[in-house]
Amino acid sequence: MEQLQSIPVMRARVLTIMSTREQDQDLVAQAADRLGIGADDARKDTNGWRKNCIVPAFGWHPWFSHQMYDDEDPRYNGTTELSGEQKTEHYKSVLTPSPTEQSFLLALPQPQPFSRFLSQTRQYLYKYPVALVGEVGLDKQYRIPEAWLPGQQDERDHALTPGGREGRRLSSFRVQIDHQKKVLLAQLKLAGEMGRACSVHGVQAHGILFETLSQTWKGHEKKVSSKRERKKVGGSIQHQLTGGRGDGFGSEEKVPVTKQAVEIETRPLLYPPRICLHSFSGSPDTVKQYLHPSISPDIFFSFSSIINFSHPGAGKAEEAIRAVPDDQILVESDLHQAGDRMDGYLEEIIRKICEIKEWDLEDGVRMLGENWKRFVFGTVDGEA
Repeated sequence: MEQLQSIPVMRARVLTIMSTREQDQDLVAQAADRLGIGADDARKDTNGWRKNCIVPAFGWHPWFSHQMYDDEDPRYNGTTELSGEQKTEHYKSVLTPSPTEQSFLLALPQPQPFSRFLSQTRQYLYKYPVALVGEVGLDKQYRIPEAWLPGQQDERDHALTPGGREGRRLSSFRVQIDHQKKVLLAQLKLAGEMGRACSVHGVQAHGILFETLSQTWKGHEKKVSSKRERKKVGGSIQHQLTGGRGDGFGSEEKVPVTKQAVEIETRPLLYPPRICLHSFSGSPDTVKQYLHPSISPDIFFSFSSIINFSHPGAGKAEEAIRAVPDDQILVESDLHQAGDRMDGYLEEIIRKICEIKEWDLEDGVRMLGENWKRFVFGTVDGEA
């Protein structure tokens, strides 16, 4: 939190700050109170954007998904706090392999009920009208940390937000993917209900992540017209314009003026209107899956130098970037430290994408900015 003071002097104009677990939800809200878009501030740039501000995002990351339990599950019968026995049974049921060491189980955090988190998140989204849902997702690789050793917590760096790994060894336990899906789906539904964009994490789970996301818009896909249907529609429009004469100058008498009935859908969506696949590590084939014209939400692909270009498999990221349409690509630092280091990572990935896409740097920066505005607001002019 002490690094918030560095944001006003950063070169990055607007940052999107994501929450991940119980301990940082309120901290993100505090950051939004100080620097959030929409607060009264006379500092404006030439485009009307307040400089050096943030868009908050509220969500529960898959790394911490085991710390949540479904209080609608008959086993818990709506209880808002688990007993010691219920806590150990919960962790045995959501971790794999199922832990047996009682001291490890008891050292894990007290699980939180879904309903409390979702209610709190809904309140944050009401309070901050441009806030996103994130960071959420699926991760088949991550192992939860070992318990703190005696005295370790007393020696920890208290400038860091509690709840993180902080150098602890990783255990052999992972969160079962079915439980991760349950936590993810609940948050996707909330994002749909509130009409908010969503930032999604996916590691070694591209297939199951696509299946889980597509489950939310199943039955609400966009209609994809066949070539024959498109030709028929084109011919019908031409017929109306020409009054059936084919010369393009049909009279008003021959072309009846009718108003097309537009059905306004008032029920909440079951899926976020816009989804960002953050630090995307999938293949070009996975990109193509998400580009199918029947997919209802707008899909964006975000890249970072720290994740996508810091290992030998960077060639895969370059191929994916080439496969992503120009107006669906985003950049990020994927870093928890504001200031010069974050600016550096952002510049690095912007230059890399412009190089791969063969964009002029200035044009590339402008396009990436417009993409981000459309992801956050659904528009390119910054108006919600």
